[in-house]
Amino acid sequence: MKSIVLTTTLVIACLLSACEYKAKPDSPIAGTWQLLTHTEITKGVSAVTDYTKNLRMIKIINQTHFAFLVHSVNTAKDSSNNFDAGGGSYTLYGDKYTEHLDYYKDKNWEGKSFDFTIRLKGDTLIQKGLEKVEKENIDRVIIEKYVRVQ
Repeated sequence: MKSIVLTTTLVIACLLSACEYKAKPDSPIAGTWQLLTHTEITKGVSAVTDYTKNLRMIKIINQTHFAFLVHSVNTAKDSSNNFDAGGGSYTLYGDKYTEHLDYYKDKNWEGKSFDFTIRLKGDTLIQKGLEKVEKENIDRVIIEKYVRVQ
């Protein structure tokens, strides 16, 4: 009898923990995103970079973390390829999205948090926020437009 009660309790505990895990809400921004355009506004002056021509960037977002990868499209097949990457954790509350940059090649950027307002329209993600890194003398508004990679 003890064996049946113990087995039943164990099975119920496993089922409850599995249900609890599956009940975690999915992040609406989870997935892989390709950057289309990046706009920087510094002291009222706008500069737009088209990421559909000579540059490619993707951002991969799961339930708790993000990572981005950037490279030039038409570069030599040697170590001169312009490559950049970074990532960390994020929080999302409604349309308030904050990236916590934990990994980056330039240590002046690591440990910084960047606040954005996001908008989802179908397979398009638009994020807008302030990018400020005192050690790099950066203080600008950025607007990025992504499309979900299928």
